[in-house]
Amino acid sequence: MSTEYAPGLHVVTGRAVDASAYDRWVGRWSRLFVPSLLAAAQVSPGSMVLDAATGTGEAALMALPIVGSSGIVVGADIAPEMLEAACIRLNKPYFRPVAADGHALPFKDDSFDAVFCQLGLQFFRDPSLGLQEFHRVLRPGAWAAVCVISSPDRAPMFGVLADTLSKFLPERRDILQMSFALADQGRLEELFASAGFRDVRVEREVRSDTMASFGEYWEPIEMGVGSQPQTYLALSEPDRRTVREEVRAQLAQFETDGKLSMSIEMLVGRGRA
Repeated sequence: MSTEYAPGLHVVTGRAVDASAYDRWVGRWSRLFVPSLLAAAQVSPGSMVLDAATGTGEAALMALPIVGSSGIVVGADIAPEMLEAACIRLNKPYFRPVAADGHALPFKDDSFDAVFCQLGLQFFRDPSLGLQEFHRVLRPGAWAAVCVISSPDRAPMFGVLADTLSKFLPERRDILQMSFALADQGRLEELFASAGFRDVRVEREVRSDTMASFGEYWEPIEMGVGSQPQTYLALSEPDRRTVREEVRAQLAQFETDGKLSMSIEMLVGRGRA
């Protein structure tokens, strides 16, 4: 079975996004950091904000009650399939979906009071260009904030699977490791500064969650939403069984009484235009 990644790498080309699977695979972890992201971007009532790489709208969902009915949340994503899922989830008149490449945003200069990007910048072909675009569309003095995953060992729920799959499909290693591409705190600070941002700050934050079982962790992977689950499904059935057992063995260190408890570290970076 081969995989043809759609824009954004989330799904196979031509396939709809299973929002529930994506939420159980990525959303359960990403939402733990959204409050910090929105605070870093200084999202406030009545503001017009951009959620870059909005995906299924996890960050936009939390931003909507902050900006209120007098504000607007624009959700931009390169993947139409993800935007469709976001529109179903965020059925509000002040959520505006826009299909757009983050490297070339279709907005005028100085358009937004805040820009935030939750777990998206690491997948940009050129993160520096993405940050330059965030800076361009921000009003002077406004803030941009991004949240990215730390290194594989500090995000075991993703890192263990990525490393295991890389052994079976080494030609896809670059894609599998993209989730951790901006784990270097110093590099992220430099990217912000080179894009023209002032008062740059990058902080590491850690959150934890517990799943009822390994099966709860593994079920969304079988649904194939996300670059790692898609790659897993591209394997032969015997290889899939082997990957599952290898991942389970490595995650056993986080298991107590059948429950799987893990921590994840992410970097939250911010800068003022």
